[in-house]
Amino acid sequence: MKVLVTGGAGFIGSHLVDALRAQQREVWVLDNLVVGTVDSIRHHLGGEGLHFVCDSVLNAECVDKLVAEVDVVYHLAAVVGVRHIVCDPLNAILTNVRGTENVLASCARHWKRVVIASSSEIYGRSDGRRLSEEADRVLGPTSVNRWSYSASKAIDEHLAWAYHRKGLQASVVRYFNSYGPRLNENGYGSVVANFARQALLGAPITVHNGGRQTRSFTYVTDTVAGTLLAGELPEAVGEVFNLGNPTETSILSLAELVKRLTDSRSSILQVPYEDYYGQRHEDTPRRCPDISKATRLLGFAPEVMLEEGMERTIAWCRAHYHLTPRSIPAESLAYLDMESRAGSLMLQPRDERDREEHEPATQQL
Repeated sequence: MKVLVTGGAGFIGSHLVDALRAQQREVWVLDNLVVGTVDSIRHHLGGEGLHFVCDSVLNAECVDKLVAEVDVVYHLAAVVGVRHIVCDPLNAILTNVRGTENVLASCARHWKRVVIASSSEIYGRSDGRRLSEEADRVLGPTSVNRWSYSASKAIDEHLAWAYHRKGLQASVVRYFNSYGPRLNENGYGSVVANFARQALLGAPITVHNGGRQTRSFTYVTDTVAGTLLAGELPEAVGEVFNLGNPTETSILSLAELVKRLTDSRSSILQVPYEDYYGQRHEDTPRRCPDISKATRLLGFAPEVMLEEGMERTIAWCRAHYHLTPRSIPAESLAYLDMESRAGSLMLQPRDERDREEHEPATQQL
């Protein structure tokens, strides 16, 4: 079987490529390397069975040529990360919607099965209950950029169902906070990556809202296992599945776990949302998946619990992250104000470069 993975040099995408190559699948990877890295798939390059194309899903001609070569498409390419969406919503919307439209149009033209990767962000604000696939979407006003990502992924899903009604074999998977080795050091929306970097540097571990909000963290091999099932089983066609670990963890508990596992002397620092995302940034206090549908139809069951997964992830981060205050000149080290708040150093970014280096953690999209 021949498979195309868009975003295949990214975090989840590269692990999906690993799993497909372990099954002896011939794999095409399409990635523009804006977030993904060649290092994530380098161990497959140079051998038979892996073809890498450095281009964008916005290149409809390129997408069409690749889809024509394969049997199944896993579409993971997207703009992710709260900071990217807040700072440049237009690019995020156009990439996510037009890119998915190009992939679906090509899959319909060549009649190829497709799995669309969506997000737990689709649900928007949470009402406190576990989220089933049929739960209502509740979003804030369109004037708040934070909700544009959810809207763009919803359009992706609507497009998938529109093509499915025309006969295309399409499935959708909604990811809940996937984490593991190869998380980008700059975070890009991953609270785990940000916490790990901060703890290993000995910098303050930054949390919002007292860390009271909860998330459900899913180890990447579990995410990949569910994604493969959605692309292989006939029961998955025309269906959407939550892929997550239903065990909830508060952000503060996660910070404490990372601090313990890294044996870090970092303080845990409370930072208001508005300090980094503006006065109108909104977050949801709880996001926990109901995975009963994925369990019933796919046999999906997460196997890696949080502490075990975090131990593996931190070991990888320790070996691969550049644990120095890189690219920050001496005169910019004034971001650490010696004024104390609640016994901790206050983090005060002085420019955009410092802001990215010490961006507070938020949920992965």
